[in-house]
Amino acid sequence: MTTNKRVSAPILGVLICCFLGACTSPNSYDVILRNGTIYDGSGEKPYVGDVAFYGDRIGAVGDIGEATALIEFDVKGLAVAPGFVNMMSWANESLIEDGRSQSDIRQGVTLEVMGEGRSMGPLNDAMKAEMISLQTDIRFDIEWTTLAEYLEFLERRGISPNVASFIGAATPRTYVIGHENRDPTPEELDLMRSLVREAMEDGALGVASSLMYPPGLFAKTEELISLSEVAAEYDGMYISHMRDEGANIIEAITELITIAREANIRAEIYHLKSSGKSNWLLFDTAVSMVEQARVEGLHITADVYTYSASSTGLNATIPPWVQEGGFKASLERMKDPALRERIAREMNVESDEWDNMYLAADSPDNILLVGFKSNELKPLIGRTVAEVAEMRGTLPEETIMDLIVEDGSRISTVYFTQSEDIVRRAISLPWVSFNSDAASLAPEGVFLKSNPHPRAYGSFARLLGKYVRDEKLIPLEEAIRKLATLPAQNMRIDDRGELKVGFYADVVVFDQATIQDRATFAEPHQYATGMLHVFVNGEQVLRDGEHTGATPGRVVRGPGWTGK
Repeated sequence: MTTNKRVSAPILGVLICCFLGACTSPNSYDVILRNGTIYDGSGEKPYVGDVAFYGDRIGAVGDIGEATALIEFDVKGLAVAPGFVNMMSWANESLIEDGRSQSDIRQGVTLEVMGEGRSMGPLNDAMKAEMISLQTDIRFDIEWTTLAEYLEFLERRGISPNVASFIGAATPRTYVIGHENRDPTPEELDLMRSLVREAMEDGALGVASSLMYPPGLFAKTEELISLSEVAAEYDGMYISHMRDEGANIIEAITELITIAREANIRAEIYHLKSSGKSNWLLFDTAVSMVEQARVEGLHITADVYTYSASSTGLNATIPPWVQEGGFKASLERMKDPALRERIAREMNVESDEWDNMYLAADSPDNILLVGFKSNELKPLIGRTVAEVAEMRGTLPEETIMDLIVEDGSRISTVYFTQSEDIVRRAISLPWVSFNSDAASLAPEGVFLKSNPHPRAYGSFARLLGKYVRDEKLIPLEEAIRKLATLPAQNMRIDDRGELKVGFYADVVVFDQATIQDRATFAEPHQYATGMLHVFVNGEQVLRDGEHTGATPGRVVRGPGWTGK
């Protein structure tokens, strides 16, 4: 388990050496990576040298001369870097199914950060029952109640990457007041705050909101400030899928900055973008707002995935009032002939009340269906809403409602709503880190029952191949800083994210000339290539590009962890 005692790296390194007996045998290590091109995470120019491990910690970086180790690799000509941080991972369930985390490990991800909007705890009995009812291809029993118990459950089962999580802002709301669209009473808000406090003391990284989707959408700014104030007491972060990423993005950023200021908390924007062609011109204003807030002393950052298409549920095209009361209630409303007419009409009206993905897509041709719960509907995977509507002889709006009702699920969907130029601009920003916004998968078993967004297999490799090597958008040393050091520092995670003596040995080795994403929208289940060796807590999980089967991943806890 990760501790949170803030000991300086050099002192910590000495303590570790002495503990392992290395002070009497300074020339013996467990692993040495020799002659690599070292990108230490600082953003400074790389240099040729060695990296050595003692147990789960880095014991030396630089020229280590005649030292020996049980395992040695000559990595001349290869990049050696700290393991990457996936700032927004949906591996919550996929790690239960397969702890190897293949699609992310093969890109160099050594830390999965979860919790966008809703987290895997705390749960009450009603929430557990609902979670089980909404399971699709991956089935599991819920053997935990708190967020900490869930993370520890993963660690006991055996996982290859480290894991950490925010507490989703919608989770204490659902725990206390369910799916109702109303403000909490003062007593209910106090209970929600106590749940956040418990999660922070158990090691949550902060509070994460997802304000596009009910019931998170029902929370007003004052509620989010109140929850964030608790996280701030523990040096946590507020991170948000903002209320709108399209026509109302400026108002959404204003809300995030207000929360950061009023709660005195660091804040981050999930997957920064401006969605919908008519809204692309708003991106520069959005960036200017963040940079002005940073000048004023607020700690505002963001993260992105490296694609111009997003992915969420098909029900993101449905007005939020339809979804009040939970998913089952929304199905009943979509079956009502009178309400269906109203729903279809509102799907085609721009509103400042919700982020309308139907309009953002500009056309049903830009809405790709990639995952169904029902075996009867799975043959539609890979078709657009427009194609299915034509097949069925129904209007696209009716087709969407019919599919959701028939499948009894949100239906995994890809939306082509973004600009490649905006993706490049976001990647270049010095305060932006990276995510997959996806599960960590493998091209086998249950995972083949649906098509993911290719970002599940390629978001990080695409950065290093397409944007760094081929387009030279940012230098490799800057990319590594943004992949590892920046997110670790933003979340106040101790002893990870850099190649330093005393830090945990989360280390990756890759070929800069060949690293590349291979997944496509048509064939997404394809591993990235070019990542050769990956170590997590000093143990090798990828060797010569193949998974070793090792599962050394641990729970990484935030700065508020009390250690109880």
